[in-house]
Amino acid sequence: MTFIVVEECLHLIAQRQGLILTASTVQYLYAVKACSVAWLLYLLRAHYTELRFKDLLQLKVSAAAAAIGIVTFLVWIGLPATLPFIPPPKGYDPTLFTGESTRSLMIAVRVAGAVFVVPVMEELFWRSFLLRYLVAPDFQSVPLGRFTWGSFVISSVLFGLEHHLFLAGMLAGALFNLVLYRTRSLAQCVLAHSVANLALACWVLQTGDWRLW
Repeated sequence: MTFIVVEECLHLIAQRQGLILTASTVQYLYAVKACSVAWLLYLLRAHYTELRFKDLLQLKVSAAAAAIGIVTFLVWIGLPATLPFIPPPKGYDPTLFTGESTRSLMIAVRVAGAVFVVPVMEELFWRSFLLRYLVAPDFQSVPLGRFTWGSFVISSVLFGLEHHLFLAGMLAGALFNLVLYRTRSLAQCVLAHSVANLALACWVLQTGDWRLW
């Protein structure tokens, strides 16, 4: 949220001719965001007691979670419905970076952020915190994977509204919720999310459809 404010402030200053803001300048901000979030996740890692990556050693369960990730990716590219009255995002376009090495580095940062940072951050918020907070404000008293229709529907809708492709986002939120309900494992949710983001990254780099990034 802080970086969203920073980005909007930069655009506002640029509109008032107080700053020269090129198309690639804002995209450099992604690297700062990804590194900052990764650093904070690392510093606070001791608090994420429910995030047990050893759960991924259950190979059949992990394979199923990865399959859900692929399904989520297919939903993402197959349901182009967007939020009405809101202009589509420009996306992350690495072709705006000059120089082959810079472009390759920024692509690597974008993929790493999408595959390793975003899934951990978002699953901690959506599945570990919000899904349980909607059941009871004292969310830590709610067992991980506790199902109620209200928390399921509300969190899925909010997850969709966070994304411009809101319909695909709602279905993605519902699928990730189902992974948690079936496995009771936050790590499996992270895996499904990571696989979906990796598949989307490969699709975007292959097709050049930067708006999906």
